[in-house]
Amino acid sequence: MPGESTKDPGGYRDYFDALPCYLTVQDRDLRVIRANRFFEQDFGRHGNRHCYELLKGSSERCDLCPVAASFEDGRRHRVAEEVRCRDGRLLTVLVHTTPITDAEGQVTSVLQMGTDITSMRRLQESLAESQERYRLLFGSVPCYISIQDRDLRILEANRLFKEEFGDDIGAKCYEIYKHRTEQCVPCPVQDTFRDGKVHHSEEAVTSRSGREINTMVYSAPIVDSEGGIKSVMEMSADITPIRELQSQLESIGLLISSVSHGVRGLLNGLDGGMYLLKTGVSKGIRKRQDQGLEMVQRNVDRIRGMVMNILYYAKERTPNLEAISAREIAEEAISVIEGQAEQLAIGLKLEIADAAGEFQADRQAVRSLLINLLENGLDACRVKAGERAGEVGLVVRDEGGRVTFEVSDNGIGMDRETKEKAFGLFFTSKGVKGTGLGLFIANKIAMAHGGEVELESEEGQGTRITVVIPRSSVEKKGEQERHGSSP
Repeated sequence: MPGESTKDPGGYRDYFDALPCYLTVQDRDLRVIRANRFFEQDFGRHGNRHCYELLKGSSERCDLCPVAASFEDGRRHRVAEEVRCRDGRLLTVLVHTTPITDAEGQVTSVLQMGTDITSMRRLQESLAESQERYRLLFGSVPCYISIQDRDLRILEANRLFKEEFGDDIGAKCYEIYKHRTEQCVPCPVQDTFRDGKVHHSEEAVTSRSGREINTMVYSAPIVDSEGGIKSVMEMSADITPIRELQSQLESIGLLISSVSHGVRGLLNGLDGGMYLLKTGVSKGIRKRQDQGLEMVQRNVDRIRGMVMNILYYAKERTPNLEAISAREIAEEAISVIEGQAEQLAIGLKLEIADAAGEFQADRQAVRSLLINLLENGLDACRVKAGERAGEVGLVVRDEGGRVTFEVSDNGIGMDRETKEKAFGLFFTSKGVKGTGLGLFIANKIAMAHGGEVELESEEGQGTRITVVIPRSSVEKKGEQERHGSSP
C-alpha cells in the first residue's frame, strides 16, 4: 500500500511460491528481481532480466506498463495483457500491480501479480460469437419476432418487425399491431405467461403503412436460471397470400353458385321465347313471333353481359384502347335495354353534351359497364313499380380531359349498409335474380381505364352512379399512378 513499508520476511517465501498465479517483484528499470515458482515454470528463471523480455520476448518496454505507472504515482494498477510462455503458448493474464515502499514511503519496487484468464477470455469470445450469431439469426428470420414482458411491452424486435411495424420499443404490442388501446382477447402471450406453454392464434394486424396482414402467431416462454418466465417471444408468420388464395377459391365457389342461378333463369327465358316463336310461326301469329324473338334477343344479351362480367372477374387484362365516340357508346348501351325498359313501362332518358367527343377506351368493356349500370337502374325501378312511373337516365358530360357518364334512376334506392357493400364481390340485393357482379365489374372496368366510380343513393328516392374516365392514355396512366392502381 502507498505510504506503508512492505518487507519480505523469510517466513513468507513459501506462500510467495505457492500462490497459483504469476508473481514478480520489479525495480524501476523493470528488471525482475524476484519471481515465484509458477512464473519461472512458464517463463524461465528471471536472471535479473526485464519483464518485457520474459513475458513478451521483446527488447522494448510496453507502451502501457502498469509497473511503470505504479512507480510513477504510487498506486495500484490493473490491466489485461497477452504474454507468451517459453514453450510458445499465448496466454491472456489479468495483471495487478502494487507498489512496495520503504520506511519513508518511497516506492522501492513493485509487486506484479498475473492471473491466467485465458480460458475465461476464450469463453467470453465464444459467448460473444454465440450472441452475434443469435443476433444475426434473430434479425434475419423471415417472420415478425418480438420479445414482450408481462405488460405486453415490446422489449426487443427483429429487423422485419421494425421494417413493417416501426421501431417503437417500449410500446405495447396491441398498440403497434392493432392500433387499439386495449389488449386482445384471447392473447397468446398472456396465455404463455399463465401456463408456460406454447400457444398460437391467427390474427389480422395492420402495418405502419396501413397494409392489412393476416398472421399466424406463436408464443413461447423465455425462462430465467430458476425456471421462472421472465418474458415471452412472439413469432408471427405472414399468411396473407394463403388467405387471399383461400378467398379466391371461396369466391370461385360463390361465382359458380351465383352464376348457376342466373343461367337457370336465362335458360328458362330462352325456352319461353323459343316456345312463343315456334307457336307463333306454326299458327301464323305475327305478334307472338315478335314477342318470342324479343325474349330470345333479350336473354341472349343478358347471357353475353354475364359472360363478359365473368371474364373480367376471372382474368386481369389490359384494356384494348381505341378512339371511341362517347355519343355512340352511350346510344349503343341505351339501344340494348330499350326493349326491356319498354316491356317494364320504364322511361329512358338520354342526354349527351355536344362536346362529349371521343376518348380512348376498350369499347366492349365500356359498353358492358354502361349496360350493367342501366340494367341495375331498371331493376331498381321494377321493384318499386306501381308507386310511381319509373325512369332511368344516362347523361354524358365533357370535363375537359375526362368524360363523365352519369346513370340515375328513381327506384328503391339504397340504405347505408347496401351502399357500403354495393361494389363488393357477389353482393346483390336482387336475391337469385342477380349475380352480384354488376357493380363490382363496373368499378373494375373504370379503374382499369384510370377512372373512378362515385355512388349517391337515398333509400326510397333513387340512385345516381357517376363514372369518370380520362380521355387519353397519358391521362389514364397518370390517374393510375396517382391512385396506385394498375390495369
